[in-house]
Amino acid sequence: MKIKYGIIIALLWANTWSLSAQNHNHTNHEMPADTSKKSAPMQKDTVPKSKPHQQHNHEKDSTGHTMSHLYSPSLPMNRNGSGTGWLPDATPMYGYMLHTKRQWGLMFHGSIFLRYTNQDVFNAGSRGEDAFSAPNWVMGMAQKRVGKKGLLGFSLMMSADRLTDGGDGYPLLFQSGETWEDQPLIDRQHPHDLISGLSVGYTHAFTKDVDLTVSAGYPGEPAVGPVAFMHRISAWHNPDAPIGHHWQDATHIIFGVGTMGLRYKWLKAEGSIFTGREPDENRFNFDKPRFDSYSYRLMANPNENWAVQFSQAFLNEPEVNHPGEDVLRTTASVIHSIGWGDEKHLNSTLIYGTNKADHGHSEHSILLESNWQWKKWALYGRYEWIQKSGEELGYNEEALHDKNLSLNAITLGSSFRLVQYLNTNLNMGLQATTFVVDDFLKADYGKFPVAAQVYLRISPARMKM
Repeated sequence: MKIKYGIIIALLWANTWSLSAQNHNHTNHEMPADTSKKSAPMQKDTVPKSKPHQQHNHEKDSTGHTMSHLYSPSLPMNRNGSGTGWLPDATPMYGYMLHTKRQWGLMFHGSIFLRYTNQDVFNAGSRGEDAFSAPNWVMGMAQKRVGKKGLLGFSLMMSADRLTDGGDGYPLLFQSGETWEDQPLIDRQHPHDLISGLSVGYTHAFTKDVDLTVSAGYPGEPAVGPVAFMHRISAWHNPDAPIGHHWQDATHIIFGVGTMGLRYKWLKAEGSIFTGREPDENRFNFDKPRFDSYSYRLMANPNENWAVQFSQAFLNEPEVNHPGEDVLRTTASVIHSIGWGDEKHLNSTLIYGTNKADHGHSEHSILLESNWQWKKWALYGRYEWIQKSGEELGYNEEALHDKNLSLNAITLGSSFRLVQYLNTNLNMGLQATTFVVDDFLKADYGKFPVAAQVYLRISPARMKM
């Protein structure tokens, strides 16, 4: 039944994307002759002043129109990540762009995987499962200039994970975080909420080098962590969430967020107040906003190829199964992007993340991932090292409750574009993951468990340069 829902949703979303691609052409033919002149200021002076000689290639629609960053009229759209986070300006963008007669700029993008995954191909242990599943999400953004110095931006992100993958999500060896039927999810990735993001922001540009942004989300993403995994091109073809997700970028769906950020040229400082509790098991509702946690983030894009951030979040009782336990989450990341023309690019991400409970227990994680795109082919990989307590993996013995168990996961995969139609790609891919684990875990997981999967993927094509 899950994969049946996935196929139905894939067809519906593919049809929606096709209509968007068709409307994209009709809408732009109807635009007034002076529209491009009014839109042009949104893309002025997008090169960091420290590198005035550089030239940016921004993604455009078929009529040559561009959009700015959702939260700055002076930055390129390519820098959009998740929430208010930054990607490198050289990041390729996959989506559909529209412009209306009333000067609204619209963008749509998303992804649907139809796949079979087996988390223990050789039956090395007793914890791996297999399943047909369909991880998916779709996102829309809208922006409009307000006067000469203002920019209004909206974003909406949705996911049908709860319908396609069920309440307990999809199997993913060594994954942990959130609950189903009041039990912690272990060796499974939880589904995302139907409304995964609903945000509004206003940016006031004092000059082309200085702007101030105020944004709110219900749900939204506070100023903490790197760009979430589904929005990183380095993870673009990988259907799985990182097993260090809840140490690095799990705050991308928070019910109640307020953020303020000040940008100076290629530097930005942000602060957020938000709800520390992770989403509950009901993926169709809006959780109670609490505004009991806060965070700060420092970001820098020294040139078009790099995006760097450092952040800390002070989370109030993030886990429902750990009432009264607060967590300090610290993250640092570097994202790199470089291209050699249309459909030839390399994108990589390095992330460090740690959770420190208020009783002193700390767990650390490292992720390194890359995606190399060469026309129709993509080759990608991910390495993860992470510490998880015995409790995180379902061992309730007192001696293991706070004992850190080390995990290593190495993933290699490849994707090939089968068809491109109406600016939409159909890809076929396969990937395999091998794990190297703490000696204690081998009794249940095996010495070298291996996971593998094969998938079809529907996603927008890359915007033209």
